[in-house]
Amino acid sequence: MTALAPTLQAFFTERLIRQRQASPHTLAAYRDTLRLLLVFASERRGIEPSKLDISELDAPLIGAFLDHLEKQRKNSARTRNARLAAIGSLFRYAALRHPEHAAVIERVLAIPRKRFDRKLVTFLIEPELEALLNGPNRMTWTGRRDHTLLTLAAQTGLRASELISLRVSDVHLSTGAHVSCMGKGRKLRITPITSGMVALLRVWLTERAGQPAEPLFVTRSGTSLSRDAIEHRLAKYIQIATASCSSLGQKAVSMHVLRHTAAMRLLRAGIETSVIALWLGHAQVETTQIYLHADMGIKERALAATAPAVGTAGRFRPTDKLLAFLEAL
Repeated sequence: MTALAPTLQAFFTERLIRQRQASPHTLAAYRDTLRLLLVFASERRGIEPSKLDISELDAPLIGAFLDHLEKQRKNSARTRNARLAAIGSLFRYAALRHPEHAAVIERVLAIPRKRFDRKLVTFLIEPELEALLNGPNRMTWTGRRDHTLLTLAAQTGLRASELISLRVSDVHLSTGAHVSCMGKGRKLRITPITSGMVALLRVWLTERAGQPAEPLFVTRSGTSLSRDAIEHRLAKYIQIATASCSSLGQKAVSMHVLRHTAAMRLLRAGIETSVIALWLGHAQVETTQIYLHADMGIKERALAATAPAVGTAGRFRPTDKLLAFLEAL
């Protein structure tokens, strides 16, 4: 047996599951990346995946795999970088167990992340959010569930995965009302909720009639909602809301946009970015700076507070013929 197969197995069972206690989402992401890599390497090398060795997964092959992800599988630069991070994690673990492959591993770990353009975050302004939350038909059980879920998402900024994982026992409606969740990086996060949200959740919990360990939001059959199901329901309500708020039709709205909306509402209320970072569960405060870039109102207020520069309009006129030629190009 080659060194790769047992190292790969130990990487998941020992490093990720036992030592790091990685979340199911992380395990699935790493699994999918390494499965794609093994299939690609097997086809390139003409060797069965179980017989591949670390030396076969050298830097040129990893580079070709990353190009394959972008060109053939149409992955974005962000996805490419996430795949590279998973591969790097495996190779750093392999370096401790197989120093004889140090040269190959070092070259793979030297592959740089790809730079990409960072777009401004998309968020909903108040009329758009109001139109969206009015989309569900609250005369039906499904509509009341969806209205509660979307309102909670827009107020707390919980990720879709965090909303799905909420249990009935995670909702606390007494003094200091809040919801608690196990967020990204296995960080326990407590988020306060307003009195209006308390009223909505109290009605929903009564109608839900679930046990403490059961999911807060479920399907008609009592099973947990999937992320695809939530996104599908959101797309339906966006289509409905566009009839009364046409600007929604110009935005690509996902559940993560509701998370951005919660952050922007806090920012516009004057909350410091450090507090917003804690609210959203960001590991670094710098991550929250994207909302400062997205808020044109903050920039306009900053511009209004500055003294305008005094100057007169003019045009450069070169005195030299060669400079005149360059200027005319």
